[in-house]
Amino acid sequence: MTVETTPDRAPLRSWLPGFVALAAIWGSSFLFIKVGVTELHPVQLTLFRVATGAVTLLVVLAVLRDRLPREPRVWAHMLVVAAFGVALPFTLFGFGEQRVESMLAGIWNATTPLIVLPLAVLVFRTERLTARRAVGLGLGFVGVLVVLGVWEGVGGAHFTGQLMCFGAAACYGLAIPYQKKFIAGSAHSGLSLSAAQLLVATAQLALVAPLVAGAPPMPTDLSLRVVASVLALGALGTGLAFVINMRNIRLAGASTASTVTYLIPVFAVLVGAVVLGERMNWHQPVGALVVLVGVAVAQGLFGRRGRRPEPVAPAARTVEPAARG
Repeated sequence: MTVETTPDRAPLRSWLPGFVALAAIWGSSFLFIKVGVTELHPVQLTLFRVATGAVTLLVVLAVLRDRLPREPRVWAHMLVVAAFGVALPFTLFGFGEQRVESMLAGIWNATTPLIVLPLAVLVFRTERLTARRAVGLGLGFVGVLVVLGVWEGVGGAHFTGQLMCFGAAACYGLAIPYQKKFIAGSAHSGLSLSAAQLLVATAQLALVAPLVAGAPPMPTDLSLRVVASVLALGALGTGLAFVINMRNIRLAGASTASTVTYLIPVFAVLVGAVVLGERMNWHQPVGALVVLVGVAVAQGLFGRRGRRPEPVAPAARTVEPAARG
């Protein structure tokens, strides 16, 4: 699952279908969360989702004859990565979607790179702040204010829900540079590290869920649509989607594969509108566009044409929770 270099010119048809499929899967995750929290406590939904994803990746590991990490140091760091990269953000999105539309949660997910950058620069020292990045960061946070509609006043359940979704993105923003600093240099494959992350998150949630939400309901007590949503979130959005992402990185390069971030909110909005009949205020899609432009500027997406693809082995060993719903 790891490759030392990326072909200079991978045919578009070799990676584009997987790229679009990944955006559709992760963009649809917010719909499944919205359905799941109608009958499940957000913590219980996250537990079932993560456990299903962990089982899925363990099966893939067995098929590929890969193995989990054995070093205690890696597992110790996984306690932080699992908490802030999986358990907390997934749960916060669940709480948030009890109060806001699924499409709006998908928009907030796209703000993750805006939080990653200042933490990577100021706290973990894994990135350097440049004028271009500072401009992109400032532009992105203007977009955040537009999405929030701060001129309409603050407060109420809807505003609280948006803050919870932003908090989920903030958790991703902490987990990504932490992982880059302490885990990305590991010799293990990205699949192995991701499976370990989901296993640790499952254990954390199994301890917390009964205290917060009580005993989980039996699957037979849930409607078919909720059971299907949990399976989709776990097996597809938290399990197999990671394998697709690794294939995209191998074929197209880490930089191209990471641009799936820009398509996720598009699919989240489309699915929310078509399936759930959700609607947004005018300023929310406008703010989302400003956010995405800010992220693109900060990441140097403009003016990249002609650059050589970067080696992808380090990226293939890094789990990118920012892309997940």
